Amino acid sequence: MKVYGVVGWKNAGKTGLMERLVAEITGRGYSVSTVKHAHHSFDVDHAGKDSHRHRVAGATEVLLASRNRFALMHELRDEDEPTLEMLLAKIAPVDLILIEGYKRDAHPKVEAHRQEPGNPLIAPDDPTIRAVASDVDLDLDRPVFDLDDTRAIADFILRDVGLDASGP
Repeated sequence: MKVYGVVGWKNAGKTGLMERLVAEITGRGYSVSTVKHAHHSFDVDHAGKDSHRHRVAGATEVLLASRNRFALMHELRDEDEPTLEMLLAKIAPVDLILIEGYKRDAHPKVEAHRQEPGNPLIAPDDPTIRAVASDVDLDLDRPVFDLDDTRAIADFILRDVGLDASGP
């Protein structure tokens, strides 16, 4: 499977860009899955629900399923955080996996950048960042796109991973 990342500091526009890229690329006929790295403890379950009660009781994995979707929750307990490679192996085959976060991993990435928070660019020190999507003009040694030009960013990503930008 092809993988491409979207990285950037907090409030840089990563999630909005991811959302627009998924809509744009699936709209062209490609199948897309996403991986989102969370830096803090998070929970997709709710206290009191059966699946939550199973986890609290000690289950390592709880698979919650309906006719519309399923979710597999895996409690790490004292295990190390799984690597991105391990997580990607769990995803069903698709044309493209978009990854939000995991900025230190070696897959190709586009950096989302907004001037307002005042954070430095990651790209100058990271060769895995192939392009930058920004709300200001930047002079860099790689392509710079307008942060809101989803079509051009999607074209770049699809070409970079070897997929036809016009669709399958």
